[in-house]
Amino acid sequence: MNVVFEHAGEFGEGILRTLQLAGSSFAGAAVVAIVIVCCRVAPVRPLRAFGTAYVELFQNIPLLVWIILFVFGLPEIGIQFDLITTAVIAIALYQGAYYAEALRTGINTVASGQAEAARALGLGFRQSLAQVILPQALRSVIQPLGNLTIMLLMNTALAAAAGVVELAASASRVNNVESDPIVIFTAAGVAYGLLALLISTVFGVLERRLVIHR
Repeated sequence: MNVVFEHAGEFGEGILRTLQLAGSSFAGAAVVAIVIVCCRVAPVRPLRAFGTAYVELFQNIPLLVWIILFVFGLPEIGIQFDLITTAVIAIALYQGAYYAEALRTGINTVASGQAEAARALGLGFRQSLAQVILPQALRSVIQPLGNLTIMLLMNTALAAAAGVVELAASASRVNNVESDPIVIFTAAGVAYGLLALLISTVFGVLERRLVIHR
């Protein structure tokens, strides 16, 4: 384990970069998910078609492909970001499709009478969705959203393909110097496990406090 302590700085920087990627991607994916799920349940057919096409497109192409396409493809059309921002955009757009599906499942659990009551009170589609349906849907799918957030955390390792030095890339660099893969990558795996446990704990607390029992 001495090799881990000797390179604690590199591991620490990798963990911080992983947290930066995960936090920024989560925020972006949440916005994308809300937009897409609103399209998917909208009474306008073109919007529903767009939402469905978005989910199918992003769920059926691996994230690594999207990252590489964004890194090398966007500059070709005159759009260029730094590597971290590019990775965050790719992860957020990809993960947003999964969050959107989880939210749509939550919307399906909301009793139809809730929407009817909202309409009876004079609320339009956007108002009833924002004030009545989405809040209940979110509270119904807290645990699935937690699982997807753990998935997002693990997906940040693919940012190494864009040249971002996060936890997995930091471990690889240390291994190139020390040639002790079992210890180094075990330490990285433990770090990922602890971060996943933290996410699971946070969402578990949220679920116990906010879940709607039907």
